[in-house]
Amino acid sequence: MTLSTWLSLFTLCLMGAIFPGASLAVVLRNTLNHSRLHGAITGIAHAIGLGCYALLSVLGLVLVLQQSPLLFKTLSYFGAIYLLWLGYQGITATATPPEANMPNTPQPSATLWNAARDGLLIALLNPKVGLYFLAIFSPFINAAMSLTDKAIFVSTITLVDGSWYVLVATALSQGNTLIWLKRHQQWIERALGSLLIVLALHIFLST
Repeated sequence: MTLSTWLSLFTLCLMGAIFPGASLAVVLRNTLNHSRLHGAITGIAHAIGLGCYALLSVLGLVLVLQQSPLLFKTLSYFGAIYLLWLGYQGITATATPPEANMPNTPQPSATLWNAARDGLLIALLNPKVGLYFLAIFSPFINAAMSLTDKAIFVSTITLVDGSWYVLVATALSQGNTLIWLKRHQQWIERALGSLLIVLALHIFLST
């Protein structure tokens, strides 16, 4: 893979990561509710999920999604149900006690596994990601790809996505930004919950 080809791939990956959607909402939610580490773990797990689709793409297996409407719909519906569940948690969030709004206040009920699960499932239960790879990244995928090129393709997608969300989690958990988010946490959670429900309904209606 030439440098110019890799730069094109990198740019597409970055644009895809920056585009707001359910992934960003969940990273923000876990950062706000728990900690910077929870948000970062969510983003890293999401990147691993994308990496799985990238690997399937270079192996040619993502075509199974395109040729199996039942599999595509099943994954899409499970993903929509998961978004509905996360959305419901958001819109039913109760006001947080003032002492819990301090930036460094720990929340023992939150586990890193839950954060990782959220990020991974948001990616894996979205089969449109696989079709997106076919549509957008097809110029980078061909039968003559070397093992090195395949590794570069998969690792670039994974690292760019993960790095972006770690950066987001870090930025949101800084000083005045975090204090403002904590102060308005209940309304932000409800807004994020509503967004996730809208995205879930869109999946149900468009699949």
